[in-house]
Amino acid sequence: MSTFSALGIRADYIKSIKEIGISNPTEIQEKTIPILLSDPTDFIGLAQTGTGKTAAFGLPVLHHIDANLDHIQALILSPTRELVQQIKKQLFKFTKYSEDKIFVEAVFGGEKIDRQMNNLKRTTHVVVATPGRLIDLIERGNVDISHVKTVVLDEADEMLSMGFKQDLNRILKFTTKSDRKTWLFSATMPEEIKRIVKTYMDSNAPRVEINRESLVNANIRHQYVKTTIKEKANDIITFLEKRDAQRGIIFCRTKAGAQNLAKYLIEEGFSTAALEGDMQQKERDKVMRAFKKENLQYLISTDVSARGIDVSGLNFVIHHQLPEQLEYYTHRSGRTARAGNTGTSLAFILPSELPRIHEIQKDLNIKFTEVTV
Repeated sequence: MSTFSALGIRADYIKSIKEIGISNPTEIQEKTIPILLSDPTDFIGLAQTGTGKTAAFGLPVLHHIDANLDHIQALILSPTRELVQQIKKQLFKFTKYSEDKIFVEAVFGGEKIDRQMNNLKRTTHVVVATPGRLIDLIERGNVDISHVKTVVLDEADEMLSMGFKQDLNRILKFTTKSDRKTWLFSATMPEEIKRIVKTYMDSNAPRVEINRESLVNANIRHQYVKTTIKEKANDIITFLEKRDAQRGIIFCRTKAGAQNLAKYLIEEGFSTAALEGDMQQKERDKVMRAFKKENLQYLISTDVSARGIDVSGLNFVIHHQLPEQLEYYTHRSGRTARAGNTGTSLAFILPSELPRIHEIQKDLNIKFTEVTV
């Protein structure tokens, strides 16, 4: 096994990452860091959420910053405010013992833009942003990204599936110059990502794929339970009652489905809340805070609302219905079994949905087991 020192990471960064409990590099870090630390290059990294991507691109980003220059040199784009805040927090922790004073700012929707505009008036070397809010700031003339040398697209497939395609194209056009390098990280490689690679990146860009044969984390047990529409909610309750202190996320396809199930489970005495698209940002933050602090045992969410949720120690995810899109199954199940732990992904299906289970098995190269609750 390699060490961060052997990968080329500076001692002051190693001291801070050890302090936050990262002692050995993960596979993505081991394969990515040496490439990104060496000559400036475009780069493609294919890996699931929870594999350690933030350190894989974050440490090289910090290494390349010249703290003596007071302009923005790196731009990290991510799909949700939660992920943006998380990346900023992690970069801040990485720089705790840094010899250079590197300043990182986060910009995202759902917070007053004036405050972010004021923050950007200070010296800023790295901006972590959601695409929509960054475009707002560029159009108002409040952020200058003309000196950016590195653009990181984190969770690129999620950004596209959330409708940021136009914003991404505009940002990449704004920063296009001969020495700008793009580092793209994604769990999947749909056509639209291939188009971005073709348009904005070097065709010979090095590529690292983690678990190429397995699109889904190998530590996840995939199971299904056959049920009926009438019995489904009670079957989920039976499952939860046997879980004691275990925590998890229940995925519903629709907002109404998430609200109804949450209401039913709360009436039955379960510690849970719904997270869905029509919620005010304040409400959403409140629910997420409660879940992260373990004041809520379960979270009930739609696919779009779960974007960017990163809560460690989740034992299971439940699929109240199977998702319509295959990559949603990957994103959903990837919420459990993080950081080397094991977890369960359990689908409650109607008998008529069995062919869909076989389809998912085949396409994702995984094995489902039928269980009873």
